[in-house]
Amino acid sequence: MIADAVFSAQAEAMIPVLHRVCMSILHQRADAQDAVQSALLKAWEKRGSAKPESFRPWLTRIAINECRNIQRRRMRVVPTDSFDEGEQPQDIGLAEAMDALPEKLRTPLLLKYMEGFTEREIGASLGVPLTTVKSRLFRARRALAQALGEEVELR
Repeated sequence: MIADAVFSAQAEAMIPVLHRVCMSILHQRADAQDAVQSALLKAWEKRGSAKPESFRPWLTRIAINECRNIQRRRMRVVPTDSFDEGEQPQDIGLAEAMDALPEKLRTPLLLKYMEGFTEREIGASLGVPLTTVKSRLFRARRALAQALGEEVELR
């Protein structure tokens, strides 16, 4: 169990991370802010079940679930292919290549390389086994390399 003051400090420190994760899923600033606020409220209500050693993945998981709730409520379809007909994948930048990835590949990549989560924390945040995290990271890196026109060595 985490003390209220400690919970508040850790949650406040996580707000930028949660916002980036939610933006990567929802692509709309207002929706991401809604998801972060809802996640923080739900986490506060359930703070008694939070464990200090797994606080980051626990709170991130709540935020991801809130993003999915918003997607379901609004019945939004996020396009996974943002290329124009004449545009070649090598003409796009990293941000566009990341946005073109499906959510299940984009989110682990964001958590690992932009937020510094360990693979175990990513698995706990997404509710998937460690082997699934490793597989998704591999597939995401391969897809990014291909989209950016880099040579990819398949193993």
